[in-house]
Amino acid sequence: MTTWNSNPYPPPNPNQGYYGQQPGGYPVPQQPYPGAGYPNAPPTYPGAVPPQGYPAGPGAPYGPEQQYGQPAGGGYMQQDMYGTNYPEDMDVKGFGFSDKTIRRAFIRKVYSILMLQLLITSAIISFFLFHDGAKRFVRTNTWLIFVAFAVVFVAMIALACCGEVRRKSPANYILLGLFTLAESFMLAVATSQYSVPEVLMAVGITAVICLALTLFAFQTKWDFTMCGGFLFICVIVLLIFGLIASIMAATGNGNRIVSLVYASLGALLFSIYLIYDTQLMMGGKHKYSISPEEYIFAALNLYVDIINIFIYILTIIGASRD
Repeated sequence: MTTWNSNPYPPPNPNQGYYGQQPGGYPVPQQPYPGAGYPNAPPTYPGAVPPQGYPAGPGAPYGPEQQYGQPAGGGYMQQDMYGTNYPEDMDVKGFGFSDKTIRRAFIRKVYSILMLQLLITSAIISFFLFHDGAKRFVRTNTWLIFVAFAVVFVAMIALACCGEVRRKSPANYILLGLFTLAESFMLAVATSQYSVPEVLMAVGITAVICLALTLFAFQTKWDFTMCGGFLFICVIVLLIFGLIASIMAATGNGNRIVSLVYASLGALLFSIYLIYDTQLMMGGKHKYSISPEEYIFAALNLYVDIINIFIYILTIIGASRD
């Protein structure tokens, strides 16, 4: 007579274990999450946080972030081969401003480059302003102005549009130096048409305005970094206004009122731009900020703002004279 065995599987072999069993047929104890301190546990990485939000080992403190499985330092979560999570430090990539030391070093570097640019510009302007031979040489060789304009245009496009170029040394310093020399030459040619008291008055007013705006940008609670699109539209409108004013002046229909209005609007717009670029450089509490690697770009922005403020103030003084 055939008997049916209710257990269709063969009895466990003492010398061979099945899946989930030890030799002898006994079940393998379940291993806890990595790093729990039990024997035969896989190694963990320092600071790893399990997906459940529990601390990495016995005795580790429970934090409000760990209760929800998120890193205490912020940032994105990555997962290792054991399924544990650990935070990704954004400052490692050089795009963060969480460290005040990095921010302060970045600001010092930007203003050091900016002061050097302004010193070079002041020296070239002074040379053309007090040396009559330099004035005559430029007036007889006007092609130098077009060469300087081409250098300014190419250097500006390379530094503003090519991120890899402006971050790579020494190419970024060379381009910034060429831009500063060419811009200083063009500015010196323009200021040579004015008298010394007028230029000195414009320099003094520009210095006071830039210092006051910089202090305002550092301490104000208003965030100007969100006004980038609006400021760009204002630049386009000012450019069209300037073209119309130039055409009117070339045809003999221009007057001092139009020049005064145009220069006043330009000085106001680039004063706001100076606050905007200063707060972009500061980072921190503002919505948008410049990466610490972009010190050349930050110095270039501040330099262009200051030069434009000086040009428009000098135009106001020139339009106000007889």
